[in-house]
Order: sequence, then structure tokens, then C-alpha cells
Amino acid sequence: MTAPLPIAQLSQSAADWRELRWLLTDVDDTLTWQGALPWQTLQALSQLRDAGIRVVPVTGACAGWCDHIANAWPVDAVIGENGAFVMQRQNGTLNTTINHTAQQAQAALLAFVQTLLSQYPARRIASDQAYRVAEVAIDIGQHTPAAPKDEIQALLDALHAYGANATASSIHINAWVGDHSKKVSSFRYLAEQGLSGKQYSEQVAFIGDSLNDSQMFASFPLSVGVANIAHHLPSLPHPPQWITTQPGGFGFAEFAHQLLTLKRQ
Repeated sequence: MTAPLPIAQLSQSAADWRELRWLLTDVDDTLTWQGALPWQTLQALSQLRDAGIRVVPVTGACAGWCDHIANAWPVDAVIGENGAFVMQRQNGTLNTTINHTAQQAQAALLAFVQTLLSQYPARRIASDQAYRVAEVAIDIGQHTPAAPKDEIQALLDALHAYGANATASSIHINAWVGDHSKKVSSFRYLAEQGLSGKQYSEQVAFIGDSLNDSQMFASFPLSVGVANIAHHLPSLPHPPQWITTQPGGFGFAEFAHQLLTLKRQ
């Protein structure tokens, strides 16, 4: 595995970033840090938009949180609940395209997870479950004690045996039924915006922080991890190309500053 390069060296690959038009980003612990949104993140998002770079959060976050992001933040769209839906402002209206298979399967999956968690007294359904429309989230460290790796893996194994997709982020295990994922839905969205396969690798970058971002790191050559991804690197099948010195939203702002400096040159 090749170790990520320090973001300070980004200028040495300036040509690789010259055509960048899109930035896909995780949210929790990538744009936020310790549960809050730093002002530096919001400023960086505004600066990227002003520079003509279209930012799209791609997240496991619930529909209620994504509704707020799509309406209030300087972003082009939000791909939420691990690809279950796309929210996008168009002509003053928020339009949502959703995977109805996942939506219809949610109730049965929730019942299964509630039974499963009776075996894990330290775990509980995520506090934002009421605002989810297509998946089920288990709290593994947001408002509960951090789950050990073997417990996380056991929960993932049980969900996979049920027939669900399941991934672990820094705060939740997200489970859903359906053929979507962060990667699948991102590629579909970009294609709808008129991008081709070659343009994915030249015009789109991704920034994230956790194990469930590995597929996105593998899919986009222009990839960045914020500093808090460091402890996941030994277990990450596909690491990012670059890594920031700062964690979470502070690292996002650090990357945005480096990128915009290159774009101005």
C-alpha cells in the first residue's frame, strides 16, 4: 500500500488538478469535527463555489440533515444515506430522487436491527433514525462508547447475513437494502451532469475520513483524506492519494486553501 502524500506537496502535482471542476466530500468528521461544523469549513465551501468548483456532499447522513445541507450550505447537491437519494435545489425548489426499493425495505430492516442490538447492550439505534428514509443506522461512537473493532465486524457480518449492505463510518454503522452505494450513486449523478468516464478521473476529486470511503478513494485518482483517517490506514484497502495535516473540517479547509492557491496560479 502506498502511503498518502502530505497535502503541502500538492503543488508538485499542479497539472493533475488543473481541470478539477467537481469536489465530492464526506460530511461527518470530514466537513465537521467532533460533532460541529467549523466556520473554516463553511468559508472554504463558499470560496470553492466562488471559484467555480461544484461541491457535492456524499454521505451516510440522514435525510433530515441532508435537507438542511442542500438548502442552507453553498453546495450543488447532496447524495445522502449512502446513495439512497439525491437532493438538489433547482429553480428555487428542492428536488429529491430516491431509491424506492431501499425505502420500502427500511421497516423490516429496522425490526431486524432492533432484535440484533439486544445482544449488544452498549449499542443503540442512531439518534437521527427518525429522520432517515431508506436505511438504518447504529450508533458506534457518536452518543455511545466507541465500539471495539471486533464488535463492529460482528454487527457488519450479521447485517450482511441478513442480506443488507452495511458499512462503518466514524460514528455509525449504516445498513440498507438496495443496489446503491456512495460510488454507484455518485457515478450516476455525474453522468446526469454530462460527465464521461475520462472526465471522472480528470475533473472530479473526493475527500473523506473513514473506512467506508475506501471505494471512493479507489474510484477517483484525485483523492484526499483528512488527518483523522491516519489510524484507519492500516485497514484501508484503498488509501487516498493525499492527506492533510489537520483533522475534519479544518483539514477540509486546509485542502481547499491548497487547491484554490493552485487554481489561481
